[in-house]
Amino acid sequence: MTTAMAAVLLSLGLIQPPGAIAADGASAPRPAAVPPEHLVLNYHLMHPGGESLPGDPNAAFYLDGLYHLHYILQHPWKDRRSFSFVHVTSPDMLHWTWQATKLQPAFTGHGMFSGTGFLTKEGKPAAIYHGESSGKNQIAIAKDSKLSAWEKPYPVDVRDASGAELKINHWDPDCFLIGDTYYSISGGENPPLLKSKDLKTWTRVGDFLRHDMPDVAKGEDISCPNFFPIGGKWMLLCISHDLGCRYYLGDWDAKGEQFVPTSHARMNFRREGQSLFSRESWRADFFAPESVLTPDGRRVMWAWLATADRKDGLMSNLTLQSLPRELSLPEDGILRIKPLRELETLRFDPTTAESIDLTQAARTLLADRSPPGTKIADLSGDSSEIRITIPRAEAERKLFGFTVYADGKGGGLPIVFRPEYGTLRVGTAEAPFSIADLPKGEDVTLRIFVDRHIVEVFANDRQALLAHHAEYAGHPTLAAFTVGAPTRLGKVESWKLHPTNQGFREAQKDRVWEPSPR
Repeated sequence: MTTAMAAVLLSLGLIQPPGAIAADGASAPRPAAVPPEHLVLNYHLMHPGGESLPGDPNAAFYLDGLYHLHYILQHPWKDRRSFSFVHVTSPDMLHWTWQATKLQPAFTGHGMFSGTGFLTKEGKPAAIYHGESSGKNQIAIAKDSKLSAWEKPYPVDVRDASGAELKINHWDPDCFLIGDTYYSISGGENPPLLKSKDLKTWTRVGDFLRHDMPDVAKGEDISCPNFFPIGGKWMLLCISHDLGCRYYLGDWDAKGEQFVPTSHARMNFRREGQSLFSRESWRADFFAPESVLTPDGRRVMWAWLATADRKDGLMSNLTLQSLPRELSLPEDGILRIKPLRELETLRFDPTTAESIDLTQAARTLLADRSPPGTKIADLSGDSSEIRITIPRAEAERKLFGFTVYADGKGGGLPIVFRPEYGTLRVGTAEAPFSIADLPKGEDVTLRIFVDRHIVEVFANDRQALLAHHAEYAGHPTLAAFTVGAPTRLGKVESWKLHPTNQGFREAQKDRVWEPSPR
């Protein structure tokens, strides 16, 4: 979370200013709560303690056989509210255990806003982040690989050639090591690039971006950045506060010490009713990304589902994280986005159906209703994975789709392929995905992950969307429909998924993560 976001949340009354006192003289913090049971997810990572806005994932590591992830928690501190990094660990990025919160204002002296994790030249885990109320970006270095203790954080100190302090924007930093040089970027439309040999004294190199891309609107900032090599290129994973998660691909100019982007794409897609461009009425279902490199070389990312359950332009208090996504860049230069392969270990009770004919072609497809369609899978248990394969010849130029939690009357969550626009629609959000652009002979493969009210959809490992559907209870049907012409589905495979939220249940009880209020 950035100072820019904090200012907006303050103006909307979603957080309290320093020193805010309630009318009865008590401190302003709200009482602790727990998520309502119908909103508790089975295998997504979510905060166990009730209201917790914001929820940016941060400082991810793989250390000694365990994955470590942090996320921001807003909580009472002294006479106001402040922010800590809650710490969770997992052997597989699915089963999470909550640890005692170490990076909190009682230790740092300031709140924790977004940043990233990295390893020092000596192999020590470190976090760079914006110190809320400190006015500076900060660096903290862990004392051990369990992240059970940290050295006192210190500010990023930027000097000019004469040794005088330089004034830069301090928010949402990233730090990465190239050769024997540390580089850091801070927030902004074109963030400043800093460098250091020792993480102590920093000098400004210049602008981080050589140029911006034509599909980036002026006014979009680069925040929550994460810069790393992938498939022979470099990737800048980030957000703009106005439009949500996005990424650049390009090259690192080692001599000029600058990132040269060659392409840019979105990972967050506007729902109907959301603003066109704003950070006051948020449109950030997929927001504030963080990634980690696995020991077998996979780049895995998470994002905060910041508004997925809201229709009013405000951010969610639930703190939900997306499913972990594997990112890769093959020789064709098209980013692949796959659900974490470890999800397959959760499968049980498989079913398969083949050659399903959808012969009753509807003539009308409304924006908020689907044709009744044909039942193709059972979603009882509200924790499922479905993989649907459609032969290329059957999918070409077809307007067809599926309804998750179908009620038999057109209600439910629609998933629609739209050849007339080259998009994939999930709920009321649409993202670029054209079947015609797939390599010749490649069939259409859709993977749908259902976790109570959250549904995530992956298409041919090239596009991913998510949606919230509150009316999931009592509708255990996945239906398929076709519009204008018959369509034959090749194969429909489904599995129920075992829950991974045992650690969440324990953390609801023991509240080991709860920061000190003083």
